[in-house]
Amino acid sequence: MGLCVEANAAGRQTVGNVQNPSVRVGKSRAKYDSPGYDNGSNRSLNKEWVELTNTCRRAVNLEGWTLADEDGNTFTFRHYRLRGHESVRVHTGEGRDRDGHVFQDRDEYVWDNRSDTATLRNDHDRRIDRESWGRGHGDGHGGGGHHRR
Repeated sequence: MGLCVEANAAGRQTVGNVQNPSVRVGKSRAKYDSPGYDNGSNRSLNKEWVELTNTCRRAVNLEGWTLADEDGNTFTFRHYRLRGHESVRVHTGEGRDRDGHVFQDRDEYVWDNRSDTATLRNDHDRRIDRESWGRGHGDGHGGGGHHRR
């Protein structure tokens, strides 16, 4: 089996076989503090998202893969194929899944504005990538949001 080795935005290398190419969670690709006042509306919830990017040429079937925060809130992908060099935004609120966008169908915010960690695992529970932001995670965000914690 061939390997796909790519460097992510943080300069770390991610490795995956060609059947499960590298997918990364890019810190610059997370909108963990939805713009405006966090009023809990579905529109506001869907402005909170994490974007996953397949850094390889080959597509990956994300069926059974999970994306979780530090509190254990976990989203499991259903029937989603991520083509090579493409991205998908995982929105918090409700919506209709389509190319480039999937929805967790939640009615509460997931990602903490102050600090959190997004962890992506494949369908064999192997950690593929993890990105953190905020206090204690070295990006200097440290500032405020007003939902969760």
